[in-house]
Amino acid sequence: MSVREERKQQSRQAIINAALLLSTSGRSFTNISLREITRMVGVVPAAFYRHFENMDALALEIIDQVSLHFKSLSYYLGQTYSYLPEAKIEHCLELVLNSIDQNPQQWMFLITERWGGSNILREAISREINFLTQDLATDLKKVEAFRHTPQQQKLCVLAQTLINLSFNWAMTWLSYRQQLSGEQLKQQQKCFKEQTILQIQLLFHGITYWRSEKSTES
Repeated sequence: MSVREERKQQSRQAIINAALLLSTSGRSFTNISLREITRMVGVVPAAFYRHFENMDALALEIIDQVSLHFKSLSYYLGQTYSYLPEAKIEHCLELVLNSIDQNPQQWMFLITERWGGSNILREAISREINFLTQDLATDLKKVEAFRHTPQQQKLCVLAQTLINLSFNWAMTWLSYRQQLSGEQLKQQQKCFKEQTILQIQLLFHGITYWRSEKSTES
């Protein structure tokens, strides 16, 4: 890659990072302007159009990058469940919480724009979540405890529930860091982890012993 091309990529990524920061600072992406983004980056507004056709194109690029992170996390969790049967739920939860700590803006963007963004944003996020649901359901099928579940649909419901819960966990986890500190923060996080692990255990226990009405009748 030439120096010129490298600088172009850096400028493009700077615009993406600025938009992500502005849209996760208490405002929706639809409420920030092109000029605000370029002002933060330190370029003239016309420079924006060297990288993106419009704000919608920028939003879709952000979703693509955010989705790559979630796909990577989902894959790693799936591999952990599938090939490390000794791994505990606690370990997988730690992976999720570490992801939230290290990438808070990406989590916040997906959560806030999922319901409050423009139609283009909502539809794009919905598609990505559907892909994540299918991938997670496929990985769950490899888990020994779930192999008795004959219908992929049931695992899709479980995967969808876990993904929706993970967004709730992220909001709660991030709020603790904003509102608490010191020993109080540690204690609240400890309680949160215990409650979350119990939630997951109850979900897994339910599907492990789930039987259809036909199976029960027979």
